[in-house]
Amino acid sequence: MINFPEGFFWGSSISAEQSESRVKNDNKGLTTWDKYYELEPYKFHNNIGPDKTTGIYEQYISDIELLKKTGHTVFRTSISWARLIPNGTGEINQKAVEFYKDYFTKLKENGIEPIVNLYHFDTPLKLEEEFGGFASKKVVDAFSQYAKTCFELFGDIVKKWVTFNEPIVSVEMGYLKQYHYPLEVDSKKAVQVAYNIALASAKAIREFKNIVKDGQIGIILNLTPAYPRSNNLYDLKAAEIAELFANNSFLDPAVKGQYDKRLIDIIKKHDLLPEYTQEELNIISQNKVDILGINYYQPLRVAARASLPNPDAPFMPEYYYDYYSMPGRRMNPHRGWEIYPKGLYDISKNIKENYNNIPWFVAENGMGVEGEEKYRVDGMIQDDYRIEFFKEHLEWLHKGIQEGSNCMGYIVWTTIDCWSWMNAYKNRYGLIELEYDTQIRRIKKSGYWFNELSKNNGF
Repeated sequence: MINFPEGFFWGSSISAEQSESRVKNDNKGLTTWDKYYELEPYKFHNNIGPDKTTGIYEQYISDIELLKKTGHTVFRTSISWARLIPNGTGEINQKAVEFYKDYFTKLKENGIEPIVNLYHFDTPLKLEEEFGGFASKKVVDAFSQYAKTCFELFGDIVKKWVTFNEPIVSVEMGYLKQYHYPLEVDSKKAVQVAYNIALASAKAIREFKNIVKDGQIGIILNLTPAYPRSNNLYDLKAAEIAELFANNSFLDPAVKGQYDKRLIDIIKKHDLLPEYTQEELNIISQNKVDILGINYYQPLRVAARASLPNPDAPFMPEYYYDYYSMPGRRMNPHRGWEIYPKGLYDISKNIKENYNNIPWFVAENGMGVEGEEKYRVDGMIQDDYRIEFFKEHLEWLHKGIQEGSNCMGYIVWTTIDCWSWMNAYKNRYGLIELEYDTQIRRIKKSGYWFNELSKNNGF
């Protein structure tokens, strides 16, 4: 039996944009995802956009019953900025206030603590079109005001908050790799957006400290340990630089209140420094996170570059390394990602040894499967592969905890099969199956297993 510490929490994560759906007369504003889908719907799997997702806005009361049946002691979701404040600034949508207050209250009444995230890739469209989103300091201030509004409205109910989910994804996918709107390739702007998000997070934390006196606030980062191909000096250097971009770029300002000098030197070398002030740096240094959420799916394996980078091409972090496909690696055949559970142990050690052993929790960990309906037997999806995935990761997490890492809980992705950006409903991750056309929910085998895991505080 592997037992976890007393008070360890169990749950799952989802986000507003991926699960709530848009309902007639709900007064929700448009987001950048609505615009992206309007412009290029063919890029979204089966042409499914963000309007109709998992329907939690209408079904949250019955969904909470499913959370109880699957052993949740916590539940992480997000507030839709565009639902609460349709234009990003200004008038508040009272229907959204009523929805979120009741949603969060009913979670607590059912013994489930809400962990609420403020931003999950869903910028209000008005702020993107008027100011250029997080490339603008005006949007940093708008976010700070939005955060303050959330704390004032819901801070008496919600005591665990998160500012951003996976901010490096917003940077890479929006301004380098063209997977998220505004679909730009602009390394200078990417660095500015990264800095502005770190500043926005710190400003939100400052507001939190003034309003919610009995809570905790953090940030959720997708940490991908960078493993070198070999112990060759240049492979090691490649991994070091990959880690700076993928992990330290947000981890250091959030937890330490300052940036790694090695990263600053690289940014300077390529003439990519953002516009900043000393006052802003002071805000970042004085408003660090209380807790840290970590999303982990797969490792990052790199090698020294096999060819010289093109000096005239737009700068990418891959200027300094090649991706490395390790022979014999285990793969999720459905999703195409490597399965490497030990990465969670390595993350736990890194946080313990290099980040003051800050309290942290696993905020996402899961296995996506395409065509999962083929595993349905007698009306239930028999997702033993997902149970094994969880078990292996929990074994390594438990080892990290035994060695002193300050992990508070394990939250999986996701609750009910949800809409996932351009992949829409291609890969299913849920403990609970969603029949998309009818919106019927069915607990999977992994959901019942997760209930026993939570009940026993181990397995």
